[in-house]
Amino acid sequence: MAFARAIAAAYRRHGASPDAALQMAQITPAQLQKADGRMTARQMEILSGAAMQELDDEGLGAFGRRLPWGSYGMLARASLTAPNLGVALGRWCRHHGLLTDDIRLALAVNGSAAEITLEERQRLPAEVRELGIAFILRNIHGLACWYIDSRIPLQGAFFPFPQPAHADAYAHMFPAPLAFDAPLAGVRFDAQYLRLPLRRDEKALAQMLQRALSITVLQYRRDRLLVPQVRQALAAHPERSHSAEALAQLLHVSARTLHRQLKEEGASLQQLKDEVRLERAKDLLYRSSRPVKQVAAAVGFRNEKSFARAFRAWAGVSPGEFRARSAA
Repeated sequence: MAFARAIAAAYRRHGASPDAALQMAQITPAQLQKADGRMTARQMEILSGAAMQELDDEGLGAFGRRLPWGSYGMLARASLTAPNLGVALGRWCRHHGLLTDDIRLALAVNGSAAEITLEERQRLPAEVRELGIAFILRNIHGLACWYIDSRIPLQGAFFPFPQPAHADAYAHMFPAPLAFDAPLAGVRFDAQYLRLPLRRDEKALAQMLQRALSITVLQYRRDRLLVPQVRQALAAHPERSHSAEALAQLLHVSARTLHRQLKEEGASLQQLKDEVRLERAKDLLYRSSRPVKQVAAAVGFRNEKSFARAFRAWAGVSPGEFRARSAA
């Protein structure tokens, strides 16, 4: 309910009354003031949508200038033709700077992780600061999921304010390890998602914009990234992964779709098979005293020589050297 109070504060900043919007969302004055009060996702969607339209400000009073109704739809449309999610998010962040320079949004990749950060160039007004930051991060994360029709699990979320009394709500909005009192706001996720192509067109965008706030308020449920699913299947069912057809059946896709989507994600089935086999070999070398020849056979290599060559290319050392270092 703290977010509903922030929306009411946005009305006051614009010299307007929130009563009609609160009534539309079926939030009573007593509920609004309840310190530990809660509202449903649908109530939040109705309240924020009514406020943005009535105030003609999708920033809800967070910025030095209004963001007129339709501003975020315009940003979504401007990135719709991007070849992949990474390009789309980069455009979105840059274009947001054309709406307001109070904050700076940026996309960066560090190793296997991608981060979208929000830096306050002008400290946002205290009464709407938390709402504004949380809303923008949920907006861009929800839009990213929608663009590729895939749930993008977060690896972390961080915020430049103290942990609020209602911090438990953040576990629903940002299901990931959380950090408060951070230098910047932002979210972190697997950089592999940036390679995925956009799956939406103008028609789909028009339909989404009829209830655009639903992708901000609600978590996207479907995950299309296939690489981790393939790795998991290969590790859990080695006996059923001898061929692409058998593995595809396990994942409920066609073999053709399996190869095509892995290629889109910058991987191949053989590469993933090798990675999973070598991870298992690493575990056997570390936890058992089996001869290297037996380890090679256990993970599916025909002979010790080919296993040693593959292991060195993958780990940078021979199987024997790895075992010796692990035992040291």
